[in-house]
Amino acid sequence: MANIKSAQKRIKVTETKTLKNKMFKSALKTAVKKFLVAVAGGNAEEAKTTFVAAVKALDMAASKGIIHKNKAARDKSRLAAKLNGLTA
Repeated sequence: MANIKSAQKRIKVTETKTLKNKMFKSALKTAVKKFLVAVAGGNAEEAKTTFVAAVKALDMAASKGIIHKNKAARDKSRLAAKLNGLTA
């Protein structure tokens, strides 16, 4: 355990940020999983609505620095391809 007050604060802040990042990452994975389940089920309407939620979650995670912006773009592209394959 740190003895210096500023180091103690940094430990506390890091723990808080880690929990927040885990929360966002978990929500992101859930949104993507819901979309993939809808695509696997062949439900086009549900897939469209869950696609919007998944893209929003990816954009939010990228803007907060939880994932890299290029990863968000790559994942959105792959999800869009799955959606287009379902509706086509």
